[in-house]
Amino acid sequence: MIPTGADVVIVGAGPTGLMLAGDLAAAGVRTAVLERRSRESNLTRAFGVHARTLEVLDARGLADELTATGEPVRELRLFDRVHVDLTRLPSRFPYLLITPQYQVERVLRRRAESLGATLVGGVQVVDLRQDAGEVRVDIAGGQSIRASYVVGTDGVHSRVRQALGLPFPGRAVLQSIMLADVRMTAAPTGVLAVNAVGDCFAFVAPFGDGWFRVFAWDRLDQQPDSAPLDFEEIRAVTRRALGTDFGMHDPRWMARFHSDERQVPTYRVGRVFLAGDAAHIHSPAGGQGMNTGIQDAANLGWKLTAAVHGWAPEDLLDSYHAERHPVGRLVLRSSGAIIRLAMIQSQIPRAARNVIGGTALRIGPIARKVAGTISGIGIAYAPPRGGHPLAGQRAADVPLTGDAQPAARLYEALRDGVFVLVAPPELATIAAPWADRVRQATPADTHTPTMLVRPDGYVAWATGDTLPERRDTAIRDALSTFCGSPTKLGR
Repeated sequence: MIPTGADVVIVGAGPTGLMLAGDLAAAGVRTAVLERRSRESNLTRAFGVHARTLEVLDARGLADELTATGEPVRELRLFDRVHVDLTRLPSRFPYLLITPQYQVERVLRRRAESLGATLVGGVQVVDLRQDAGEVRVDIAGGQSIRASYVVGTDGVHSRVRQALGLPFPGRAVLQSIMLADVRMTAAPTGVLAVNAVGDCFAFVAPFGDGWFRVFAWDRLDQQPDSAPLDFEEIRAVTRRALGTDFGMHDPRWMARFHSDERQVPTYRVGRVFLAGDAAHIHSPAGGQGMNTGIQDAANLGWKLTAAVHGWAPEDLLDSYHAERHPVGRLVLRSSGAIIRLAMIQSQIPRAARNVIGGTALRIGPIARKVAGTISGIGIAYAPPRGGHPLAGQRAADVPLTGDAQPAARLYEALRDGVFVLVAPPELATIAAPWADRVRQATPADTHTPTMLVRPDGYVAWATGDTLPERRDTAIRDALSTFCGSPTKLGR
């Protein structure tokens, strides 16, 4: 049943929308999710969950369940001999988890529904209108729903983006990528099989139930998405790229699609926001698309919560675009660079690419930078002027201590969905006036800087000052800045 009103309406029930719905519902925000599909779909293109996304899920108590559904890949093969080592990532998850997108959606959907979000399928949004106080979402059939805020997570063909009149500039990168779900008589060695040979590439990933998804592309045979697809064509391209087709047989589904690089110029228009593929789409190289969308949702969720509950600083909602738009642009550029390098045809440039790329990734700082960018672990936001060097950085999952501290590490403490003040035990009551918005935690390492960690796992503020009078005042100022007035409690 479609509700007549909500605090936040989310259009689209993919990973981004479901992640956001769960975060909002957990914070007591009345949330409705409208989905065009009437049932769950197996049409999944994403198979990789990167380390930073697993950390975000860990902060919601979901990572262990999800990791049990897939297999870790500790070295990401980009092309030929150019590989990215993920084992040295400073994370509990030093790998890429290979699991199909529908597993991610299943976990996120269950969480959102259990926390009270309303999910409605078979709903077609046709238009939306907003004023200074609310947004009205019009639905096919004459119904409408009113909300304080609306978030479009409805994919590349976003109706929300179209209703806002926003352009989606960019271009197609690859035409006629072929997809198939198949059985195999000889499964690939290792979790993944992937390679590009200049005029074609192939990628094989397991569903985990005996079925495999095959992605194949042939530069020499570009067809429109609507063109018929012959199974033998997929087998032939896979053999050219990988040297074998693994005895693939009995396809249950085949299709073509094209891959674009596009980004909307603004992620916010008044009370309406865009996230995930509705805001940015990238080439599949590096497997960053779904991950970027989930991290969009983690960034936006706590900010919308603060706005709905009435304690958000005036410019907090604007910070969503300010922080996430540059990340979308970075992912667009990095994934685009990978796919263009993979598609080099001429033998000499390809040999140079392999030598230069392979050598560069053996240099520690370069290897860490590349692994951090692809995995999301290295993503940071611009710090406030004059702020501590940690401000805007991803918070490390520091160990915690103390008899009154049930969480053993920071990302367990973040599961309450509020800010966490990591501070020495003598400051145990300093955040008490913000008790509905801040949890306190004592670091096991006494050298850990005092820091205020946002609900999305980024450092809002930090200090190395140990003089009590200066430090205590600075902490209270930071709490007031980021968490609102201590006397205006959330409802």
